[in-house]
Amino acid sequence: MVSPVYLRIVEDIKDKISNGVLKPGDAIPSEKALGEEYGASRMTVRKGLAILVNEGYIYSIPGKGNFVQQPELNKYTICYDEMNNSINSVDKTKLLEVSIIMPDEKLAGELQITRNKNVILIRRLFYTDGTPVAYDVKYLLYQKGMPIVEKEIAHATFPEMLSSSVPLLALRKELSIYAAVPDEDIKKHLNIYHELALLVVEQKLYNSENKPMGLGITYYRGDYIKLQGASQ
Repeated sequence: MVSPVYLRIVEDIKDKISNGVLKPGDAIPSEKALGEEYGASRMTVRKGLAILVNEGYIYSIPGKGNFVQQPELNKYTICYDEMNNSINSVDKTKLLEVSIIMPDEKLAGELQITRNKNVILIRRLFYTDGTPVAYDVKYLLYQKGMPIVEKEIAHATFPEMLSSSVPLLALRKELSIYAAVPDEDIKKHLNIYHELALLVVEQKLYNSENKPMGLGITYYRGDYIKLQGASQ
């Protein structure tokens, strides 16, 4: 199957950047030149260039043209799914609690709400081959009439929990990753009887108006988690 012309323009320019033919700061051929080279309309060329801009390969200066972007050498993209990572995948979940709580001062601050607002608390355990590998806590803003289906919650990822109230594509996500020593409650749930560090992943989800919709904290056993990222 032949690729659309605008995608051929995208891939060809990407290849030239990757192979060093085009270097950071170099000018991209003009829309007219690209149109003549690929036998494409100016609209088609602009569609391809817009993709390159959105993906961070080039930038545009009005009246001057398009140029190769300086790469962000310290920027990595991590694909995160609390049910799967590079070492193992979750094959069983156990729902420990679903309840409506009043937030303490810290949680209210994280969710940017007052302390008299209801919050849904969800606690779960994740298992791999019969071993508890992660202790998972989610806090969702309670909305009147919001369905709480325990069977669905038990196996859902954090974004999926909010999909009934916020379109998945409208969610903005923030991720924080750090190491922590487990407290006695988490040790008990994860069957930890010796010194073992946890990898903690915090997720905060925002709606299209940039308002927090929920906070998730997952505590992984250090011997059952590995996150990987790649530069773009």
